[in-house]
Amino acid sequence: MCTALTYKTKDFYFGRTLDYEHSFGEAITITPRRFIFDFGTLGVMQRHYAIIGMAHLAENYPLYYDAVNEKGLCIAALNFVGNAEYFETDAGKNNLASYEIIPWLLGQCATVKEARKKLENANITNKLFSKELPPSALHWIIADKTDCITIEQVRDGLKIYENYVGVLTNNPPFPMQMLNLANYMQLSPKQPENRFDGIAFSHYSRGMGAMGLPGDLSSSSRFVRAVFTRHNSKSGPEEAASVGQFFHILETVSQTNGCCETENGEYEKTIYSSCINANKGIYYYTTYNNRQITAVDIKNEKLEGSTLISHTPITTEQICFQN
Repeated sequence: MCTALTYKTKDFYFGRTLDYEHSFGEAITITPRRFIFDFGTLGVMQRHYAIIGMAHLAENYPLYYDAVNEKGLCIAALNFVGNAEYFETDAGKNNLASYEIIPWLLGQCATVKEARKKLENANITNKLFSKELPPSALHWIIADKTDCITIEQVRDGLKIYENYVGVLTNNPPFPMQMLNLANYMQLSPKQPENRFDGIAFSHYSRGMGAMGLPGDLSSSSRFVRAVFTRHNSKSGPEEAASVGQFFHILETVSQTNGCCETENGEYEKTIYSSCINANKGIYYYTTYNNRQITAVDIKNEKLEGSTLISHTPITTEQICFQN
């Protein structure tokens, strides 16, 4: 499945892992300001903020997985199978298909506060993109340098949650993830204190303060592990240090091919990991077979155009020989 998180040093960073059994042919995609989005009853957006992120391109439309706009607002969509509920069109609501959430918000909102206001009357519909691409069961993490929220539409409607931990995985619903997180409040990067009176214990290993941190691949365990690692992570403020540290955090929840078998006999693996510098509009990524960090900078593209710009990810291992 997937894990998304936020991180802040001098700049604000946002990113995710995409864990699945195969790639969908995604590409780093820049949507310039004059690319036309048609949102049906919500009208045509002929001009909007420029967007950069990872997307599957279908019929000249960017189906974004995660992205940032030129104002620094970030969104990632993660699988929410079994809990996501999409409804029929409601005449009194802002009706959006699940694939329209990211471009609709990033096209016109500069902050989480603005996005939240837009979502207060939203209805995520069961409209499909095409017969070949039915709606995916999703929920979303939306963040900027000061705020973070989680969006879930379940059986009793659209829910907007404050996300104080800056992490999202998959199931269960976000309130249950936070309740489960309380079971791990004793975890610490420091060595544990001996509370057995009269019994002498020694710390036979470093890292014993984190004993009990779940190490399995389930979404609830990845949530706890990502929160613990992100919360305790320390790095320098420089770009290389911050980006490198972000990928180190994601490594704690990455999936190795062969360790998570799916119903069809295939195996989940981390197809790609991303780190977005939201201040600068730089999209960093690694892929399963290319762990070298690669970057695409939105400022190096012509943002006043109307044609999508895409860069195919480098998926072959890049090895640097030192001698």
